[in-house]
Amino acid sequence: MKKISAFILLFVLLTGCASSKKKIRKSTNSILSSKFHQNQFTGLLIIDPETKDTLFSKNSKKYFTPASNTKIFTLFTALAMLPDSIPALKYLIKNDTLYIEGTGDPTLLHTYFDSKKNLQFLNRHPYIALHLNNFAMEKYGPGWAWDDYQYNYQPERSGFPLYGNVATLYNSDSVDCTPPYFKNKVISLDYSHNRELESNTFYFSPSRKDTIEIPFKTDSTLTKILLEDALQKKVKITQKMPKGKKKVLYSVPSDSVYKRMMHQSDNFIAEQLLIVAASTLSDTLDGSKAQNHILKNQLADLKQVPRWVDGSGLSRYNLFTPESMVHILHKMYRDIPKKRLFSLFPAGGVSGNLEDWYKGNPKPYLYAKTGSLGNNHNISGYLITRSNKTLIFSFMNNHFKQPSSEVKKRMQLIFEEIRDGY
Repeated sequence: MKKISAFILLFVLLTGCASSKKKIRKSTNSILSSKFHQNQFTGLLIIDPETKDTLFSKNSKKYFTPASNTKIFTLFTALAMLPDSIPALKYLIKNDTLYIEGTGDPTLLHTYFDSKKNLQFLNRHPYIALHLNNFAMEKYGPGWAWDDYQYNYQPERSGFPLYGNVATLYNSDSVDCTPPYFKNKVISLDYSHNRELESNTFYFSPSRKDTIEIPFKTDSTLTKILLEDALQKKVKITQKMPKGKKKVLYSVPSDSVYKRMMHQSDNFIAEQLLIVAASTLSDTLDGSKAQNHILKNQLADLKQVPRWVDGSGLSRYNLFTPESMVHILHKMYRDIPKKRLFSLFPAGGVSGNLEDWYKGNPKPYLYAKTGSLGNNHNISGYLITRSNKTLIFSFMNNHFKQPSSEVKKRMQLIFEEIRDGY
């Protein structure tokens, strides 16, 4: 009798599960087949990582422009290649001189991160020689928009960044600036551009009430000047590091940097993290070394190899499939404790670019990363159902002409149906 009851219970559960899948597929197909989606390209893959079931798949093996969903691959790379604290710089001491070279660490003198420990280390040494010739990348990534040079989402990449490679401008009694070095390079004027294209001449209206960040042009001379100002002592530029075994100085906890990248969709941090990852492979700072390493090793099992040209997703040259996104999200879900993993992603209705979307009732049900460029909006991550199942998904929308808010509304309908029905 007990065996019969158990069989009946299992039959009911399996039948109910099959029914809920069928209902979800039907409602999702209905939305994605509507007139609204006719002139755009949409891909969606949803899986249950525990049962290995595919709840829904459409164009999941096709390539899409991922925008900031690219940061999911950057996060995976950093988690796989970096220790618990960010490598800040490599150094060795010869006689009375501290020789240092960068790792690409984005946090030194950054307004969001605490640099005291590393500054104290540098100040303990009377003579410092700075090596900058190990950076082997272009300042801008392939396919970046040249006319976005003046906006805070596109700072230059570098091997020894300071202040996040941006000048922070604000009004107090007068126009003020961090770093202070740029104060006399700010013109109090309401102008069409934030900065001159070829020089560090900035424009900031004296009537502005907000704080803005403007990327500055980097070079070795400016890096030397800014570091000297911060340390209040002279720094020498050296053309090469002396022979000897280099040590590594570490900066802030790595997770604090990952959260900043994912929650704020910080392009600069994403780019620099690939550079830092490359610094663990060799002294040459080239983010593509980290990308190639990950693709050949931890991601050798990808069925659709991406075109992966930068760390942030600023470039429209990037191409990823929903299946690849789900694949890498699944790897992280399998290997990283859920509490830590979900803390790295924005939560629906709570944080980051999800603060105003996908609100839970009452708890968040979506932990995911968005990615947006003109006419493109994507989101990939984890969905928690009312039955407390965790699903992994990637939802990509390319080439639409409607407002992105309308695309998000339809995505939200699908997510809520899955949340409530599975």
